Amino acid sequence: MGHMKHPLKTYAALVATMVFWGLSFVATKVALESIPTFTLVFARFLLAALIFLLLGQGRKWPTFNRNDHVKMVLLALFEPGLYFIFETIGLQYTSAPKTALIIATIPVVVLVLSALMLGERAGRASIVGIVLSFGGIVLLVIGDPEFGWSLEGSLLGDLLIGGAVISASLYMIFARDLGRSHSSSEITYVQIVYGAIFFCLPFLWEVPSLAWSSITLRSSLAVIYLTAFSTVGAFLCYNYALSQVPVSRAAVFVNGIPVVTAIGAWLLLDERLTALQAGGGALVLAAVFITNLPAGLLRKKSTL
Repeated sequence: MGHMKHPLKTYAALVATMVFWGLSFVATKVALESIPTFTLVFARFLLAALIFLLLGQGRKWPTFNRNDHVKMVLLALFEPGLYFIFETIGLQYTSAPKTALIIATIPVVVLVLSALMLGERAGRASIVGIVLSFGGIVLLVIGDPEFGWSLEGSLLGDLLIGGAVISASLYMIFARDLGRSHSSSEITYVQIVYGAIFFCLPFLWEVPSLAWSSITLRSSLAVIYLTAFSTVGAFLCYNYALSQVPVSRAAVFVNGIPVVTAIGAWLLLDERLTALQAGGGALVLAAVFITNLPAGLLRKKSTL
């Protein structure tokens, strides 16, 4: 890949992506204050699908053959489907900063699943990253002042967020195949539409018990933020950045998402990590950084 044509614009897009996604965990908690789980997720994806339609992404429905459509339905089942169910319910039991750090382990889990399911060999750096991230997650979970061994409270929330991580990781492994024949914008658009369809039935089940008058302005603004910025804006910014820089360089910015979440949660929700959790978070970020390093770079360093 050659030099960037617009370095300032590219790095601005990466910073915007980091902020949009980083604050999404905080915005979800704010939205959940007065909006039930499935209503929130359905509203987010329905509005996002409409925005994509208006932006022209969906003027022409992507041409998928029958086999690709089956794959897309399965992909949508993992993400947004199961991923957002696990994440949204999990956030009701655990803190936003901890959620962001557990979600940050997705690249590490993808490595593990690739080795188990696809027979891909994990390098030395990947194994170090896997061990570090596991240690970091343990510190994050047991360092929570509300931690207990019963399946409720913060432990239940952490396990649900773990379910979100596995769902997203399986999605990434299965998406590799579709990515060879379709652009990321086509896949994302279809995903968002399928996501809205997927969450329609749970939303209709939730509607009779929904108290519309109790939905606050604060929660409504959070839904608008989640739709316009965390879903559509982040996707557009990240896709633009990926057209200018390699994935490995863009990944460094994605690693900053938990930092944005920690600052946002502290300012807006008064949620903080304990010293032990902060140490665990540092281990997780180090693990993700190590697993993102190009394999050749480590080989060069080890021969010095």
